[in-house]
Amino acid sequence: MLIAVIGVGLIGGSVGLAARERLGARVRGWDPGDGVLEAALARGAIDEAAPGLEQAVDGADAAFVAAPVGALGSALDAVAGAAGGDCVITDVGSTKRAVLAGRDDQRLVGGHPLAGAETAGVDNARADLFEGATWYLVPVPTTSGMLYERLHRMVAGVGARPTAIDAATHDRLMASVSHLPHVLANVLVAQAAAGVGEEVERLPATGPSFRDATRVAGANDGIWTDIYLANRDALVEGIDETVRRLERVRDTLRAHDADAVSEWNRGAGEDRRRLLERSVTGGPVHELRASVPNQPGVVARLALELGRAGINIVDMALYPAADMRAGVVALWIAGDEPAARARELVAGLGYPVAPA
Repeated sequence: MLIAVIGVGLIGGSVGLAARERLGARVRGWDPGDGVLEAALARGAIDEAAPGLEQAVDGADAAFVAAPVGALGSALDAVAGAAGGDCVITDVGSTKRAVLAGRDDQRLVGGHPLAGAETAGVDNARADLFEGATWYLVPVPTTSGMLYERLHRMVAGVGARPTAIDAATHDRLMASVSHLPHVLANVLVAQAAAGVGEEVERLPATGPSFRDATRVAGANDGIWTDIYLANRDALVEGIDETVRRLERVRDTLRAHDADAVSEWNRGAGEDRRRLLERSVTGGPVHELRASVPNQPGVVARLALELGRAGINIVDMALYPAADMRAGVVALWIAGDEPAARARELVAGLGYPVAPA
């Protein structure tokens, strides 16, 4: 099996590593960046470096196009013009309508792996990057069933969960759960910086809520400007809805309506729980909060002990005390029985657990 990777950065490089290690494929890569192909060869992400895009896809069974969103359209057209009739062509972009519009090619299946890292570049590529990750597949109306099935097997073979979705639903979903959070993170850090003012020499200590909510602020501009613009209509709708919801919260606070504020806050917690159940586990999720000392290895010990007991941690968060000597670790556990066992196990390790 020969796989072509066009754009050998973090995602493209990880596709190459995973395909070589898990599919036993031969990987040929091409990238216009200076020194990228040399780094990809050294990293083991590709078997051979092609002198150009056309040579990269020659004879390939599959072509993965990992170009920035703004360049995806032209890259897909170039690949379509050079690839053979039996080559499945896909991309890894985080918007789909603009990329797939007007490209009615039976070899084409849009793609988007929900995987990434804080760092970029092929030096940070990993063969296990897609392990357990949803990988959206977006066929066009004329996509060949045989080629779709080939890509589905490849995606599953590298450890991901292939999931079919239409382009409009994909972009609307990504606007809500990916693109809008980046917008809000940017707004929050700008507002905090403006609120501090230049007269303050340093930023006061920030709590975990601010750190967690703004982790993605100022993400790679070369990538995210294209994403914002490519999905601008769905993103604008999301922003408008956010503004409406913020206005309702503002009015409730102005009215000093404690019952409404409590209902709003409880509702958010319930919404988060239901989202976790739907997207991660398909079943009930329970929150467990344990008081722990701020000592090296405590969280690792909890995770390992729960893992040995076969208990799945869906999500976790750390809330250190102000003096940093202790804190609370919140664990979200999938399933009624595992949650009960987790509560007993954590308490048995000597860490007080808050009542359910």
